[in-house]
Amino acid sequence: MSEESDLYADRGKNLPTQGSRAVSRPRECPPLPALTSCGCTVPPLLLQSAPRLWALSPRSDPHPLGHMGSRSPSRTLRLWGPRSLGVALGVFMTIGFALQLCGGPFQRRLPGLQLLQPWTSSPQPASLSCPPRQHLVFLKTHKSGSSSVLNLLHRYGDRHGLRFALPARYQFGYPRPFQASRVKGYHPQDEGTPSSFHILCHHMRFNLKEVLRVMPSDSFFFSIVRDPAAMARSAFSYYRSTSPAFRKAPSLAAFLANPRAFYQPGARGDHYARNLLWFDFGLPIPPEMRPQRGNLQPPNPPYTPDPNALFQPAPTMAQGHGQTSSPASVSSSFMQWSLAWLDSVFDLVLVSEYFDESLVLLADALCWELDDVVGFMHNAQAWGQPAEEDGQLAARARAWNSLDWTLYLHFNRSLWARAKQYGRGRLESAVAELRARREALAKHCLVGGKALDPQYITDRRFRPFQFGSGKVLGYVLRSGLSSQAQEECELLATPELQYKDKLDAKQFPPTAALPLKTSSLLSP
Repeated sequence: MSEESDLYADRGKNLPTQGSRAVSRPRECPPLPALTSCGCTVPPLLLQSAPRLWALSPRSDPHPLGHMGSRSPSRTLRLWGPRSLGVALGVFMTIGFALQLCGGPFQRRLPGLQLLQPWTSSPQPASLSCPPRQHLVFLKTHKSGSSSVLNLLHRYGDRHGLRFALPARYQFGYPRPFQASRVKGYHPQDEGTPSSFHILCHHMRFNLKEVLRVMPSDSFFFSIVRDPAAMARSAFSYYRSTSPAFRKAPSLAAFLANPRAFYQPGARGDHYARNLLWFDFGLPIPPEMRPQRGNLQPPNPPYTPDPNALFQPAPTMAQGHGQTSSPASVSSSFMQWSLAWLDSVFDLVLVSEYFDESLVLLADALCWELDDVVGFMHNAQAWGQPAEEDGQLAARARAWNSLDWTLYLHFNRSLWARAKQYGRGRLESAVAELRARREALAKHCLVGGKALDPQYITDRRFRPFQFGSGKVLGYVLRSGLSSQAQEECELLATPELQYKDKLDAKQFPPTAALPLKTSSLLSP
């Protein structure tokens, strides 16, 4: 078997498991028949009778007819006589009664179940084994493909009438940690009552305590990460005017060759220049990497990169053969604590390099339809002809952003652990179906069937915000679309800022100005 054909099989080897959730969440009810751990009270009589009913049921013996020879119709009829049927009926009544007692806790367990049916190309909704999750917290990390995920959430929430926790402008006070008070329409006096918000998804620096003041405790937490080598290139282009370290460097190669010559810890905007993912996740800087008092220069990179030994292309890392140890100068206990804490909070972390696979697994985790995660890429920059990746430059970027590199390796492995559980065949089929649907939508909706240079986008509703030295691509809709297709294509093509404004106006409609009384204006 070739290495490529065995890619999915190897990705699940020696992968870490997710830690138990440490945040305040409702207790989950395990699968039946372990009913007593639901956190609900079951009458003693029911507890005593349920095991007996299971024992009396013919299904309690895996081979009830093994000693009786072949199953003749008469034997089957005698086995399932009136007495046995009554026992079976009692079992089902017992289960139904227990489910009613568990009520909400058992229902909260259902979203965590795997979909049993594979994705199909049928336009009809599939029969799902669990209700769709609609309480969502998405940590929108920078320069990692998060704007494309945001469009999915905007459209899903808009279509289902969900309420977004929106910032007053476009970010929640970033780069300062998230504060509940920055959510538009949030009132502290409402704490203790069920939250009125369904989705929190705009840029913030993560702060779990404050997030839980706004969002329901049963919310699904997820985020996205990207290889620091690719992320560094995008961040250098986009934040060149914002980060003093980037601004002083003539090129990314010059910056990474000697980052200490340009980077100053604590300088406003320089969080974009090093370990941006770590910063967005709200994690503390390890003591070993903090500058000493009186010394403004950051410490040396935590380890010397060896492009041939340590760093491999992303597909190889997905197989589990990449470097997975924590940076040498950072204590392993600190890194293990940080990763374990993230695992206890986030239900899923997507990987930008495997975006389509991530979307399929996200839809599965949320019990959504495949069409719910079909969309266009947003906030992508035009790079011209893609150049071959410089191995040494990539190694330097990963070494300088060593904390981000550790995060990426960890979540890359956990993603493929989930993919292995989902199933190779199912995943390949679902990814192919997702790409086919996206391509069909692009041909139907878009001029040229792809993203275009912003110079061709004259409609301001679809022109993305231009920032940084690179051009941010957008979309132009085809003419002659039906009214229904026009509406759907507009939502697919709407950039994040314009869509946020649309949701804001929908949730907080402007009040009509009251007519002024002339007499009151003229009176002294």
